[in-house]
Amino acid sequence: MTFVYPSFLWALAALALPIIIHLFNFRRYKKVYFSNVKFLKELLHESKSKSRLKEILVLIARCLAITCLVLAFCQPVIPSENSNAAVSGANAISLYIDNSFSMENVNSQGPVLEIAKTRAKEVIKAFGNADKFQIITNDFEGRHQRFNTKEDALNLIEEIKASPSLRLFTDVAKRQTDFLNSSGLKNRKIYCLSDAQKSTFNLEKFVSDTLVKTTLIPISANKINNVYVDSCWFDTPLQQQGMIQKLKAKIVNAGNSPIEVGSAKLFLNKKQIALASFSLQANSAEEVQFTFECKQSGFNYGSVKIEDYPVTFDDELFFSFNSAVNVAVTVINGKGLEVGNSIASLFTSDSLFKFNACSEQSIDYNLFKISDVIILNQLADLSSGLLSEILKFTAKGGALVIIPNEEANLQSYNVALTALKLPNLAYLDSTVLKTEKIEFGSGFYNGVFEKVEDRLNLPIVNKHFKLLQKSKSDFEPILKLLNGDDLLGYTKMDNASLFLFSSPFNGSCTNFDKHALFVPTFYQLSFKSLKSSPIFYPAGSNVIIHLKNDLTISEQPPHIKDLDNKTDIIPEVRVINNALFLYTHGQIKLPGFYEINRNKQSLLPLAFNYKREESDLSCYTAEELSKTISAKGWKAVSLIPDSQSDISGEILQGAEGKKLWKLFIILALTFIAIEVVLLKLLK
Repeated sequence: MTFVYPSFLWALAALALPIIIHLFNFRRYKKVYFSNVKFLKELLHESKSKSRLKEILVLIARCLAITCLVLAFCQPVIPSENSNAAVSGANAISLYIDNSFSMENVNSQGPVLEIAKTRAKEVIKAFGNADKFQIITNDFEGRHQRFNTKEDALNLIEEIKASPSLRLFTDVAKRQTDFLNSSGLKNRKIYCLSDAQKSTFNLEKFVSDTLVKTTLIPISANKINNVYVDSCWFDTPLQQQGMIQKLKAKIVNAGNSPIEVGSAKLFLNKKQIALASFSLQANSAEEVQFTFECKQSGFNYGSVKIEDYPVTFDDELFFSFNSAVNVAVTVINGKGLEVGNSIASLFTSDSLFKFNACSEQSIDYNLFKISDVIILNQLADLSSGLLSEILKFTAKGGALVIIPNEEANLQSYNVALTALKLPNLAYLDSTVLKTEKIEFGSGFYNGVFEKVEDRLNLPIVNKHFKLLQKSKSDFEPILKLLNGDDLLGYTKMDNASLFLFSSPFNGSCTNFDKHALFVPTFYQLSFKSLKSSPIFYPAGSNVIIHLKNDLTISEQPPHIKDLDNKTDIIPEVRVINNALFLYTHGQIKLPGFYEINRNKQSLLPLAFNYKREESDLSCYTAEELSKTISAKGWKAVSLIPDSQSDISGEILQGAEGKKLWKLFIILALTFIAIEVVLLKLLK
């Protein structure tokens, strides 16, 4: 125990006064003579004993009262581990107020966010006017990266509102630590006020900076059940007008009570078109499926909706898609092949495809920029220039199909195939073989055959190249010949799907291009080029959107607008490998429907939703957080429990130590009261 004002200890000399009074009795006695004093002597003896005990007790009470009063003026303090820190004037304080949607929950005192704001103000009031304060929320705004005065900090806290932005605790703490360490002030303190939601409060991954004192102030919330729409997706990457579509949605019950009967509604272009029922056990999930016909060409906007109270922000999930997308197919034909060959006939007969063709003598490399599928149809050789453009194409995705020429230049082919991580062509085998089987395990023909017959009529191959795999690769067979050789196989390279046939498409080598299997095979090849573009994005995040349009930065920049024209942002534009990418940098914060347009031309429909990490409302308790702190052995991390009513006093006590002056005042008054009682009761 130490004293703030030890100079007041000289006042203990006042203890001499009651002692002097006790030792020197200033009262004068008058003698009275009696004839018989026998009984008076007995009474006198008894009275003297009681009086002496009373005087001693009064003396003790007076001395103790004076001692406690003097010690109170000296302000005794039990020092803390952080007692060397300055209380005012040299502190850099960073306060994080969690303003995610989960903070809109309530407890017995009211909304959790409002409680957190009140306690943040109490933290600030514990410090002096000369201290510096950083106020930070999940929004990570520019004004969060500067110090504020005490008054300004209190005003900023008052302005805080719930936000869709979501941050991991470790990311917030690192941002706070980096900012404080750059301040140059010695006494750096972090305060975190949050409901400690388990999905984001990853305290176990926190790295404590011993030079920065971190204090957690968890705000408990009521435990409530929540059912929400987590996500949705299509079974196929292509949605076209007139096609039957299957949309799946994931419904999650994050509560401890089962849901016996629930319903999910599907809306498309403002009309309800389907309904699905579900039942959920506690803390479980279920997939529901909607089957519908896409009747509208172009942009389509839909949502999956349920009804669940009191948490409603996650009851509806928005999505969008374009039903007028064409697959751009470019065929490069070998010498002597007419445009009207089987491949050209297939793709020109269907409006689903945008078909282009050229010969190997005059390759139009500009077609590579706008193509989803490139088919090398029986080229005599694969030149280095062509290989270079093919590698650029595969880098940005799509599908590449290689059909070798019967008289192919094996050296040029194998150089290209090696670069593409495909098997090499060894030699031309003239053995007549029938296609033995379809490798359904590859998943290539999923959804093509309703029923597979035991004896399928498969293509016949008269000539085929033996495929030689120089090293272990991911080349996966799709069609196999009777002798075990591959007729068709594929591999993945970067974002592209690469397909290799072993037999040329001519009458002398195979009848594959005349077989019934030809059409579904090349349809599936084309669909593999389509990347499943997200049908929705998270609001408040830095979303990266890929546009396949052949656009450049120098042109008019695209805009992202909501359908009500209330939001209009210009995203950052980057061109990478002739592909256009848009970066939103978290500017879209509200859920709903949007579109990308430029020069009044609509380019792509968009849908945004609040992040579903907020939907799981389970939180860590103060006891769990305290156990984690103890297990990690953090000396610079502490916790103020939710039950602590005087946060300002707790903070001051932590900085200065435990003050005892109030205790000594109470003791002084207690001893004075004892003295009074002794004087009145003991006669």
